[in-house]
Amino acid sequence: MIWWRWEKFVHKAMIDVSILSSAERLLWSYGVRAPEHIDLDAIAAARGAQVVYRRLDGCAARLVASGERAVISVALDDYPSRQRFSLGHELAHWICDKNRDSFKCANADIAPQNDEAKTLEAYANSYASQLLLPDYLVVPCIGSKPVNLDLARSLATDFRASLTASAIKLARRAKVPTVITCHDQTRRRWYQKNMAFPQDIHVRGQLHHDTHAFEMVFGGMEGMSRPKRESADRWLNGPGVYRMSVSSQSFRLPDGTALSLITLL
Repeated sequence: MIWWRWEKFVHKAMIDVSILSSAERLLWSYGVRAPEHIDLDAIAAARGAQVVYRRLDGCAARLVASGERAVISVALDDYPSRQRFSLGHELAHWICDKNRDSFKCANADIAPQNDEAKTLEAYANSYASQLLLPDYLVVPCIGSKPVNLDLARSLATDFRASLTASAIKLARRAKVPTVITCHDQTRRRWYQKNMAFPQDIHVRGQLHHDTHAFEMVFGGMEGMSRPKRESADRWLNGPGVYRMSVSSQSFRLPDGTALSLITLL
């Protein structure tokens, strides 16, 4: 029944394949019309790459190629959603970077903070995001729903992606000014904002003590907070932020950091 609903929905949407990204066109060519159709192992096999899940030392995934064949190794002890993103990342290298015959991608390479850098690894992350969370399925799903981590978690479940990847996708595609950020006890690790977010406003380097994120990284508060309206200057630096309000919501990640989604009101 779920498959039928998505299939009907995508056909109604009248997808213009010519405007899809290269990763999305690849999915479309393999008949992906619903989240559960996204089988990266099968796509890898169809493209001449064997996928092996094994223990890796010092990296999340690696690619070794010879001619038209390749082997993609994915870290056996990673979370399933992390494994899928790592596989998508290596598929990007295999499909797009034919001038090299090997890649050994560390955790830092397959990480959100690299997404806006102009590097091969950043492009591979962007490509992987479109393989796991293609816009032609995600954007209609977002629709006019409230932009918060509850919606990101729903996307993560439907697309078998991580909450972090889903929250980044949601923040980027939201129509309202939105930023996604990650903090530990000492600093802001990374943040990404969408095109609607003012370019002269930035996320604070350290957490404000009155935020739920602060309680998560210092007090061990578990789970996901509820969306909270608060003063923007608890989160942001920039002209006029003390007169602004935001809606914020945070989630404690397994490594003890806090992932927060913030929208300007």
